[in-house]
Amino acid sequence: MSRSTPLREVHEGLGATLTDFAGWQMPLRYGSESAEHNAVRTAAGLFDLSHMGEIHVTGPQAGEALDYALVGHLSVLEPGRARYTMIVTEDGGVLDDLIVYRLAPEDFMVVANASNYARVAQELTERAKPYDAQVEDRSDAYALVAIQGPNSTAILGKLTDADLDGLKYYAGLPGTVAGFEVMIARTGYTGEDGFELFARPEDAAGLWNALTEAGAELGLRPCGLSARDTLRLEAGMPLYGNELTAEMTPFDAGLGRVVKFDKPGDFVGKAALSGRPAPERRLVGLVARGRRVPRHGYPVTREGEVVGVVTSGAPSQTLGKPIAMAYVSADALDKGGLTVDIRGSQEPVDVVDLPFYRRSK
Repeated sequence: MSRSTPLREVHEGLGATLTDFAGWQMPLRYGSESAEHNAVRTAAGLFDLSHMGEIHVTGPQAGEALDYALVGHLSVLEPGRARYTMIVTEDGGVLDDLIVYRLAPEDFMVVANASNYARVAQELTERAKPYDAQVEDRSDAYALVAIQGPNSTAILGKLTDADLDGLKYYAGLPGTVAGFEVMIARTGYTGEDGFELFARPEDAAGLWNALTEAGAELGLRPCGLSARDTLRLEAGMPLYGNELTAEMTPFDAGLGRVVKFDKPGDFVGKAALSGRPAPERRLVGLVARGRRVPRHGYPVTREGEVVGVVTSGAPSQTLGKPIAMAYVSADALDKGGLTVDIRGSQEPVDVVDLPFYRRSK
């Protein structure tokens, strides 16, 4: 049976189309997907992310435990800062991509994807055993609301005295928003500036409604999973289960920069990742020349031969063309002339660098 976030009744009141996602009833859209997408690019969008998992790692050796458990160097993270990282298997396959916040010298919060956080909590618990550190899944203690888009600072600024202008990207601070105690993080999954607000579940509806009212004259729209997916695709951000899987290493996904071989000591997956051969396939962006959309699982072909697979694809509202991410063999990329097999029709595509969209500063 699917779980509901603390905002289920709010979504139903807004007429949202709900769908099952990773065992949760989540809003897919509230009306027009394109209007929600464009609101985030031009004004602001409001998202319910309460299905995400929050796992705390605490204690004198919490940083060292995370250095061993994850591929990043988390013990050097300053309190109030965050870092994108991954947890991998001994073979180097990605179990999940994560954001880790250092809330205090001995308190880290690991934010994991909804489909994976129980596994992540289990792995962290096991890997932290040799250290003076405790692992606790506190996902039920949090609701998570995100406001994203160029007007997000102006909207949130109406409701808080927190220094939003001084809050750096991938940083967080405790604050009060509309009278509710939250952690304000300058993070997101849309390619736009914005904030993620970690709140108590009982405060979620009041927080959502206050943001909605504050953003009424600044173009704020509630946004569902469909818009979130097309926004992150334009921004070239990976989705676990599509671009990232346990069969892929961070290097396969072009994200080898998150693996810190130079940190002290060992970490899970180090031997496998340090001895890896060059990836046979590369994750690239594809832009269709026609109007047909390359979708997840469609074969990438060259002269009739399958040379890759589409991992994510959608019409791009911002570019006005169908776009996709795909794993394609390095040899085929060198030769060019790629097509995507869309229901038996070989549709020509151009290979482009990721991301497809980058906001102006």
